[in-house]
Amino acid sequence: MLPKRTQITVAAAWILFWLLMNVTAVQEYLRDHQHGVWKPILWESSSALTGTLLLLAQRRFTRRYDHLLAQPLHWFARQLVWLPIYWVLFVPVAFGIRQGGYALAGETYDHLPWPQTFLYEDVKMTVFFSIFATIMFGVLSYHAMQNEKLRVERVNASLREAQLLRLTQQMQPHFLFNALNTISSLMHSDVARADAMLIQLADVLRATLDVSEQHQVTLEMELRLLRGYAALMSERFSDRVHIDWHIDDALLGCQVPVMSMQPLLENIFKHTVERRRQATGITISASREQGAMLLRLEDDGGMLPAADAAPDPRPGGGIGVRNLRERLAALYGASASFDLIQLSPAGVRAEMRLPCAS
Repeated sequence: MLPKRTQITVAAAWILFWLLMNVTAVQEYLRDHQHGVWKPILWESSSALTGTLLLLAQRRFTRRYDHLLAQPLHWFARQLVWLPIYWVLFVPVAFGIRQGGYALAGETYDHLPWPQTFLYEDVKMTVFFSIFATIMFGVLSYHAMQNEKLRVERVNASLREAQLLRLTQQMQPHFLFNALNTISSLMHSDVARADAMLIQLADVLRATLDVSEQHQVTLEMELRLLRGYAALMSERFSDRVHIDWHIDDALLGCQVPVMSMQPLLENIFKHTVERRRQATGITISASREQGAMLLRLEDDGGMLPAADAAPDPRPGGGIGVRNLRERLAALYGASASFDLIQLSPAGVRAEMRLPCAS
């Protein structure tokens, strides 16, 4: 079934075609006659009505062969079965209408002998049928192509959804494992702090459940998760870490990949805070730059491996960074970017640039 809009367009083109045929017939008739303009109108109208009925019947009974559009010869073969029906029915129906119209006007409709009439009209019908079948094949093929394109896009979207869900689900057990590991390290040395961290973890998990099946959340929700994780880790390293937050509140409504900032903060604790004896300063910021949202997490003591210190680093450290790169590519394509930058004399900046239409 063709879309409604296409059906209306085809019907309008069909009506316009026969209007032009009527106008042309009337103009030719008036060259040799002064009255009786109704006659050429009757001729063309009877042809239009008969042709329309035959085309509608053909379309109704051949619609079931639309699956053969990918095999044009087979599709056209099913249409050709109708050509003899045009040859047999067009003249009796169209000329019967004309004779009826003339009779109502008190005149007689004269035409060539029936064999010549059938031959002349059937040649015209063959040309007409061929043009119609070709146009219909083009219209149906175009919509079949569009439907297939839409189907492929839906399949790709479903695959992308499945991929994003898999990547997000990977992140949650990873986060939980690290949090429980942190609590475990305190259970035998400071029960009160371990208990406080369990309560904080419960709050974080509750927030995580709220976004468990989402691929993107607002920056406000992402920061809620990030602050919860930061509180857990700051409790463990209370004397060795200090976190500064610089957040542009105007960006809180922008969408970001869920749990995209947490692995970056986790890397700072894993690769910098845990390995240093002196205190580590961490700065987390969200700002707008050149129409995009710029998210930064940086420390003042980290060092990138040589491979990651390149001007435009592509390798991504552990699971968290690789996961994040894949998710950004799936969600935004070339519209988003992620970089790890070595600061001088020490420190690492993780920089994520995302589109923001908020």
